[in-house]
Amino acid sequence: MASIEPTRITPRLHLLDHSVGQSYLWQDDGELTLIDAGWAGTADGTAAAIRSAGLDPDRLRRIVLTHCHRDHVGAAQELADRHGAEILAHGLDAPVIRGEAPVPEPHLLDWEVPLFAHGLTVPDAPPTRVDREVRDGQVLDFGDGAVVVHVPGHTPGSLAVHLPRHGVLFAGDTVASVPDVMFGVFHVDRAAAAASMRLLAKLEPSVLCCGHGAPVTSETAARLTAAAAEAAA
Repeated sequence: MASIEPTRITPRLHLLDHSVGQSYLWQDDGELTLIDAGWAGTADGTAAAIRSAGLDPDRLRRIVLTHCHRDHVGAAQELADRHGAEILAHGLDAPVIRGEAPVPEPHLLDWEVPLFAHGLTVPDAPPTRVDREVRDGQVLDFGDGAVVVHVPGHTPGSLAVHLPRHGVLFAGDTVASVPDVMFGVFHVDRAAAAASMRLLAKLEPSVLCCGHGAPVTSETAARLTAAAAEAAA
């Protein structure tokens, strides 16, 4: 794949685009957190992108996986092993990430079928350890208090991460922003995913980071609320 160029969103936040899927790098004093890890084979590119942002990948302390899909999980263990990070995921997706259970099959709409086929062109994720299983409402020790939000529907154990003191929301694949804020695709349970999107809209973020599409930084809360209402229609 082509080199990964980090895109600065805020002074503490960078986007790392893996072409299929993306991850986000959050910077605290002295340590880094990666939200999702890209697909298998991208660890070198991710480490190079972190260095390109003027940061040290050996300061990576944790990788938070928003869900069990290959484009989010694939490089997690390689990065964690190299740089000493722990891997976190929701307990309901952890068995899939570890390779102990199959990836749940989505209910695809007709127009989603070719997009899903394209997503399958990235390598399978290898069985990946989960060092810590997290739960809804749990506060994690980065971002001045990162709150885990369980958002079932895309997968049973999908999660979002909210940084309330910074107005930042990492939504995983429940929400997309292609080309604008919209209901995500490839959900296992569309009704549950729509309810989860409505829950995220109530957080009224100022910065929305989706698994697919550009970060949203203007009129964010209003755009997310409108898209959530449309998803529920």
